[in-house]
Amino acid sequence: MNSPSGSRHFLDLSDAGTDAIAAMIADALDRKSARDGWPKGKADPDGPLAGRVLALVFEKNSTRTRVSFDIAMRQLGGTVLILEAGSSQLGRGESIADTARVLSRMVDAIMLRTDDHAKIEEMAKHASVPVINGLTDRSHPCQIVADLLTVIEHRKPLPGLEFAWFGDGNNVLHSILEAAGLMKFNVRVATPKGFEPDPEFVAMAQAGGAQITLTDDAAIAASGADVLVTDTWISMGQEDAEEKRGAMAPYQVNAALMAQAKPDAIFLHCLPAHVGEEVSEDVFEGPQSVVFDEAENRIHVQKSVLLWSFGLIG
Repeated sequence: MNSPSGSRHFLDLSDAGTDAIAAMIADALDRKSARDGWPKGKADPDGPLAGRVLALVFEKNSTRTRVSFDIAMRQLGGTVLILEAGSSQLGRGESIADTARVLSRMVDAIMLRTDDHAKIEEMAKHASVPVINGLTDRSHPCQIVADLLTVIEHRKPLPGLEFAWFGDGNNVLHSILEAAGLMKFNVRVATPKGFEPDPEFVAMAQAGGAQITLTDDAAIAASGADVLVTDTWISMGQEDAEEKRGAMAPYQVNAALMAQAKPDAIFLHCLPAHVGEEVSEDVFEGPQSVVFDEAENRIHVQKSVLLWSFGLIG
């Protein structure tokens, strides 16, 4: 999706497409390698975003998204301005449209982390600078590009790879499914009945040539998988938490489930994790867990997403 100025919004992975995602991952690998051993705040030599300001707008709490975008902009030579909904006019009812138009005259790009995907679509509609999805209830594209980078770093080429998802059919899974169709890997989805992913994302993946398996049997999903992925079962403020925990319990990623996967399978989790719920401690802390590589990679991927949004790569 393009903004009126011709710069590019990144609301979902399909806004970029296969070639651009591959270009982002390649750029992230190169920039990460070039920085080995450097202080985190030192700018890249080319400083491609020098003089640019990114507004980080938060309607939901954040650790990795907040820090990774901040450090990403510093490393690219730019700066950030952080806006919390509760301490800005958004929290007092100013419209998304007016916020987008005001920020577009004051900053060079906007990242929004919010509850309702319609809000980020409204932001992009009225902004004349790039708008980037830092998480919505529909999708989490920046996280999944970081996941793909992590998988590739661990010597697993994407085409034909077998991903297995366990638990809730949520926004993170939606973006994995979208990525599957674009990057040609397969996904086995193990969820309790009533917690399946949005059929739109399943159809999107299948239309792209991915094989998608939907099951309520965790062992079927894990069997022979290359990558096992889960996420927290209970979102902030979600009701009926205890009932949901009961439904999710058979989908915990534990040693027995990991044993069903390939011997060199890796475990991903976007964090924060509730160890003892969706993942056992022995898996989370074990040798197949790459969750902290995955977390660090948010920085390197945000840099490439920003460069793509400004039309500098891809």
